Amino acid sequence: MPIDPKVALGAELPGREFSWTPSDVQLYQLGLGAGARSTDPAELRYLDDRDPQVLPTFATVAPTLHETEPPRVSFPGIEIDLAKVVHGHQEVEVHRPIPAGGKATSTGRITELWDKGSAAVVVQEQTVIGSDGAPLWTTRSSIFARGEGGFGGERGPSTKSELPDRAPDFEVSAPTLPQQALLYRMCGDRNPLHSDPEFARAAGFPAPILHGLCTYGIVCKTATDTVLGSAAARVTGFRARFAGVLYPGETIRTRIWRQDNELVIAATVVERDDAPVLGDVVLRFA
Repeated sequence: MPIDPKVALGAELPGREFSWTPSDVQLYQLGLGAGARSTDPAELRYLDDRDPQVLPTFATVAPTLHETEPPRVSFPGIEIDLAKVVHGHQEVEVHRPIPAGGKATSTGRITELWDKGSAAVVVQEQTVIGSDGAPLWTTRSSIFARGEGGFGGERGPSTKSELPDRAPDFEVSAPTLPQQALLYRMCGDRNPLHSDPEFARAAGFPAPILHGLCTYGIVCKTATDTVLGSAAARVTGFRARFAGVLYPGETIRTRIWRQDNELVIAATVVERDDAPVLGDVVLRFA
């Protein structure tokens, strides 16, 4: 089914009620590598049994944490084969620190739809309201669907941020585990691209790749730990463009430039000559 922009653009997405517990938060943050410094008090704040501090990137998994089926790319006017889809960009804006447990409701819509010729880009926005009626967070994300362009839409913007023209203020290397994707998929993203070698090869990759959102969370945690003293509640927003793939077991090099209340970040793969994995990365903090 081709994309129908008249139906898709501006379409409301189904609302969702969901909840989470401190154990869910712990699982997510373990999936990012929390606990590697197993006796560090600051590190252990991510894994407290009753009141773990919550990284803002938890917002990307909270609504789907308990799902066990592969996701479907099915929206009004849009039906896309999962094997054709990669994550384009992700942004989280938190309106207050995310609690360690709670209930919430999400609503969303398709905000942008771009025709790149050989591919399509679908942008959606989700707003999450806590059980007390106050906003918790807003997420914005895009998917890049190969072979789904040509539906007659606008091409859309093509922007790329430049890194500061000076040495980074911080540089950190974070190794990932060979089983990192198998652990992270327990957070609700069961896309076989991250676990099934045959599916990955059919999608054009030599082996399963790490979830882009796992890399996204690792880099946010790395910057939070390095610059903000592991104080996750200080982070008010985090955004990134998915610029390349990371294979489980590879090492992420994170370079950080501090600019007022923002951190500008570049994330690359050490083992592949610093091939980019995340670009246009900005962390905002209070």
